[in-house]
Amino acid sequence: QVQLVDSGGGLVQAGGSLRLSCAASGRLFSATAMAWFRQAPGKERDFVAAISWSGRSTYYADSVKGRFTISRDNAKNTAYLQMNSLKPEDTAIYYCAGAPPASSDRYYYRTDDYRYWGQGTQVTVSS
Repeated sequence: QVQLVDSGGGLVQAGGSLRLSCAASGRLFSATAMAWFRQAPGKERDFVAAISWSGRSTYYADSVKGRFTISRDNAKNTAYLQMNSLKPEDTAIYYCAGAPPASSDRYYYRTDDYRYWGQGTQVTVSS
C-alpha cells in the first residue's frame, strides 16, 4: 500500500515557476512508477509527466515538454514536478499518481495504469 500527499501548488504569474512535491508512505515507493496528471475545470484528467521507478526513464506530454521536469528521490520517498515558463493554460489541479509496484522499470501514461493518487494541489497561473 502506498499513500501519496502532493503539495507545492499556488498562484504564480505567467512565466514563473513552481515545484510540486509528492510524498509517499510505504516501503514500495522505490518499485513504483510515478506520474503527474492535471485536471482543469470542466475537463478530463490529463497526463502531464511520468517517471520509471529507477528514474532512468521519463516521458512528457507535448504541451509541457521542455518546460516541466519530473524527478524522484527514492531515499526520501518523494517525487517532484518542476514547472518553468508557466502559462495560463497550465492552470489546473495537479495530482501525483503511483502505479502498482512492478519489477519492470518503465513508465505509464494512462490513468488506468495508476492505483494510488494524491489529493491534488491547485496551480493557478495568471496572465
